[in-house]
Amino acid sequence: MDHPQHCDALEQEITRFAVLYDQIDPLMAIPSCPKWTAHDLAQHLGTIHRWAEFLVRSRAPKRIPSTEMGLDVGPATGKWLSCGGHGLLTTLRAGNPKEPMWAWGRDQRLGFWSRRQLHETLVHRMDLELASRIEVTTSPTIAADAIDELLTNLWSAAHFSSRVLLLIGQGETLRIRATDIEASWDIKLNPDAFELVSGVSSPQVTISSTALELLLVLYRRRTCNEAELAVEGDDSVFEFWIANSALE
Repeated sequence: MDHPQHCDALEQEITRFAVLYDQIDPLMAIPSCPKWTAHDLAQHLGTIHRWAEFLVRSRAPKRIPSTEMGLDVGPATGKWLSCGGHGLLTTLRAGNPKEPMWAWGRDQRLGFWSRRQLHETLVHRMDLELASRIEVTTSPTIAADAIDELLTNLWSAAHFSSRVLLLIGQGETLRIRATDIEASWDIKLNPDAFELVSGVSSPQVTISSTALELLLVLYRRRTCNEAELAVEGDDSVFEFWIANSALE
């Protein structure tokens, strides 16, 4: 997916989240975000959209805390969510995705933010749906892109998700393979850091399922026991990965 496609998909996710949020009890618990209510989740997402918009609009050369931006902090409603989300979209669409700026991930360019905000919004829309017992859906293309984005940026998330630093080993390898789209990822656990690699002939464990099912498991929105996974090899390697790879 490219920058315009990320923006188009983000627009749909903003609408889906805002519409659903207006239909549910804002005090409903969100089990996939422990200790949060739907209101807390909406407040978080609406603030993140406004924070990212400020960063992109100013082409921030370094991280700026949201508390220094004078952001509109709500109250969280569908209208407030849509306003912040579409403000972000307008700014993203007006920018050059290759323009340098600060980002917390590997890609230090504007295009990082269209991709990151798409998948931030996608996963939190699914949080609302899971809590509401609504079947979660997305296309295999978007789910695969979300997996790739997570794995690409995960090591960079260590400063706010410190357990990522535990994802090291002695060369163990695992493969994550989507069965409904031509996509797979090989991960090697090195003594100093994990890395995405290619050309692994015999990974110690291969986890296969649809891209959506894999995405839910990797984001710990569904447990390995709940998910429809095919496991070949030493599943303890994948269990170790899941235990330490959550974005917090």
